[in-house]
Formats: sequence, structure tokens, C-alpha cells
Amino acid sequence: MNVKELASVVTFCGIRGDDTAEITGIQMDSRKIRPGDLFVCIRGRNFDGHQYADEAVANGAAALLVEHEQNVNIPQLVVKNARDAMAIIASHFYGYPSREMRVIGVTGTNGKTTSTYMIEQALRDAGFVTGVMGTIGIRINGEIVDPEQQFGGIQTTLESVDLQRYFRKMRAAGTEYCLMEVASIALQAGRVKGVDFRTALFTNLTQDHLDDHDTMEKYKAAKGLFFSRLGNTYGPEGHDVKYAVLNADDAASGEYAGVTAAQVVTYGVEKAADISASQLSVSPQGTRFHVTTPIGSIPVSMKLIGKFNVYNALGAIACCILEGLSLDQVKQSLERLDVIAGRMESVDAGQPFLVLVDYAHTPDGLDNALSAIREFAQGNVITVFGCGGDRDRTKRPIMGNVVAKHSDYIVITSDNPRSEDPEAIMDDIETGLREANFGSEQYERIADRAAAIQRAVQRAHPNDVVLIAGKGHETYQIVKGVTAHFDDRVIASDAIVHRLGT
Repeated sequence: MNVKELASVVTFCGIRGDDTAEITGIQMDSRKIRPGDLFVCIRGRNFDGHQYADEAVANGAAALLVEHEQNVNIPQLVVKNARDAMAIIASHFYGYPSREMRVIGVTGTNGKTTSTYMIEQALRDAGFVTGVMGTIGIRINGEIVDPEQQFGGIQTTLESVDLQRYFRKMRAAGTEYCLMEVASIALQAGRVKGVDFRTALFTNLTQDHLDDHDTMEKYKAAKGLFFSRLGNTYGPEGHDVKYAVLNADDAASGEYAGVTAAQVVTYGVEKAADISASQLSVSPQGTRFHVTTPIGSIPVSMKLIGKFNVYNALGAIACCILEGLSLDQVKQSLERLDVIAGRMESVDAGQPFLVLVDYAHTPDGLDNALSAIREFAQGNVITVFGCGGDRDRTKRPIMGNVVAKHSDYIVITSDNPRSEDPEAIMDDIETGLREANFGSEQYERIADRAAAIQRAVQRAHPNDVVLIAGKGHETYQIVKGVTAHFDDRVIASDAIVHRLGT
């Protein structure tokens, strides 16, 4: 595809240089440029891609997409907004692949990963070829793609050019459905512009990412972009129908229902909804509930733990029956689904107490996880947790307060402190414990996360529950800007084996 064709899809795109130059790929990282690539000069919060134009040229770039002309000897496409133009050009370059399959996007503070896995399980069991993109990584037709190797770190929602590239790979593998997590930051940055979503599923809205959005209103508005951009046309064909699947128990859903032209389907536990659950029962073995839908009602018994997973299941049920699956099909798939990596995942090395690893890293996430544990815990609840560095400081004391409300003993530790001093982060958390009147004898501070996990395991007695929260599936820790291998599950297992052997 040549420069002239790519420029033709962007309104008022200027061309400097040879418009017949052939483009064989698109990149926004100058280090990944290969001969024939178009290098997109993106402006970010802490960088300006225009500063890397010379490096891109030296690495073989065939052309540049820029917001102002550069002093280079290759063709340039000049636009007002390079990020927006990149989404348009990438969609065209890869042949609009999202139009060739049904894309179900999930947004919300918590529950995105679990929801995509639930929907994927049901669709695969029904015989469909699926792809998944999200926090844990990318799977194409069951094959795992390592996000850390591909992108230098896990990103919930990829940049538009990477999204389109993987959509095309999915289609090449015969993918019929793509399930993807859609982060508020990605919506605000325009990463999903050009994606033809079939369904937008909303899980919940609670405090998080205020370092990016400043206020909860702005955070809510960013997620609202997902629904306001959905379903602005109607058509007679089934593929043309768009759905907004909303949590009736979350106040933000009313606003999202008002801004979308898609057909709205609701789910919930507390309020009246199209898909609803009753008779909830939680145990260490899983969760039982009764689901009622417009196509019937049925009991469900899942291996996943907690009321919050009932909400995830209801959203997944809604999405699946909208795609024509029977209620019994979805029930069987939900009951077959094993624990998802880092989501209330049990670490069992033969100990007489329960150890759970969970990704909960927000006040609501911790409240959900600990509330679920409190429903079945026969002994004490011991919680190990920290807060990420270089992120929203205001939620740290709130998280401390939440954990104090549900725990008998707490070990405050590091999460990913990044460039911050772990002691300063723990100071912020400790403020919340003191506000909750949590006694000083009921907690301790251990900045070394491995030592903190080991301490919690050593304190546990038969029938106690140890929750290790914050990192879940992650296999790394970032301390003083250095990323090192770290897996809560491995550390916990080793600690248990050591204890049992002593």
C-alpha cells in the first residue's frame, strides 16, 4: 500500500515527498522500525515521537506520519492529530478486520478480565473460534501470546495500530468473536477508534485511575465514550445490531443508557433487570445462584468465589444469550470454568489454611474480595497488600480503611512502588488503618513483599484465610524503575512448603 492511498483516508492529510513510496508496516516505536514501515510521531504525556524521527529513518522507515514537517529525506504525511490519524490509517491498512468478526468489549473498574474469560469459555464451548485481548495477555484461537515479550509490559488495551494488527491475525486464524478489555485510558486516548464493536459490556465504576482522570466525573465520562460511540446506525441484518449491556445496580449505567443508540440490556442483583440473580450462596468451593432471564431461569454453581463474580457471570450470560446461546449452554460453560489466573486463585501446598492470590488493587476490588472471604471464613482473615507507586495517592488510605474493616491481621507491604519510596506509600496506607481504629498490634509493615508473604503464611492457623492482594497474575515487580521477576503464587507456595517442612 503506498503513501498516497494511506493519505487518502485522512481528511486534509498533506503529503511531502514521493507519494508512491510503498508502506509494508506501521510502527509508533522507533526501535521496532523495519525497512518499509510508516513511523507515527505520537505525542504522549512524557514524550514526543517527533524527537525520534531521525532514529526511525536510520532504522529504515519508508515514511513518517507527523503533526509538523520534519527535516528528513523520506515522504511525510502531515496531519492535525497523529494519534487519530494513526487509528484511521491502521484500520485501512489492515483491511478493517473488526468488521469481519463480532467484537465484544468490556469496560469497568473491576471484572473486565473475568468477564472476557467467561464469555470466551461459553463461545468456545459452543463451537466458535475466539480471540481475547486484555490485562493477562492475548490469545488467538487458544494460542497464548506473551504480552511482556511483545510490548515490553502488560497493557490492558493496545494502541490502535497494534489492535488492528492483532485483529487481522485473529481473522487469519478464523476468529469469529474477539473478547477485549477496554480501559478508560484507552477510550480517552482514542486507542479503540475504528473498532466496530458488536457489544459494549459495563461492569462497574469505583475509584481508580484518578492520576489519569483527576476526578470521578471525568473517569465516568471517559468510560461513557464507549457507549456514546456505539450503535449510531440501525440495520436489518443481525450483524448490524449493537448492544449496551449495563449493570443496573451501578448508578453510572443510567447515564450510559442515555448516551447510547445501541439496544440496552441490563443485569443486576439488587434492582430490577433483564438478567437477574437471586439465592446467592458463597463458599470456599465456589458460588451458587439462581439466574432469571427473558428466555428462562436456571440454577448455576460456579467454581469462582464471591458476589462480584455473580455480577461478572450475569454480564457474560447477557452477552452470550444475545449471540443465540441457550441458557443451559452458558450455565454449563460457567460451571466448567476453572479459576482465572490471579483472580481469587488458591495456592494449595497441603496446608490446613486457605491462601488466595487476587488482583484486587482498588478499594472496591478489595472490598469485594474480602467480603466474599468473610462469608465463609471459619478462622481469622490475614491480608497482605500494598499500593502502586506513581499512581493515585488518594485511594491509599481508603484501601487501608477497607482492609481494616474486613481483616483480623494485616501485613502492609509493597506492590509495584516504581519510583516512589515504599515506606512513604505504606505511610499513606497506615493512615487509613488508624482512621479505622485498627490496633497497632493487629498489623505490621514489611516493605519486602516476599518477606511479607512469608510472614503472613507463618502467622496462619488452621481454618484461617490468607489473602495476598494487588498483583494477582503479574509475574514481575517494579522497584526504583527496575523490573524484576516476582510471582505472589510462587512465593506463597514456597513459604507454605518451608513452613510445613519446619
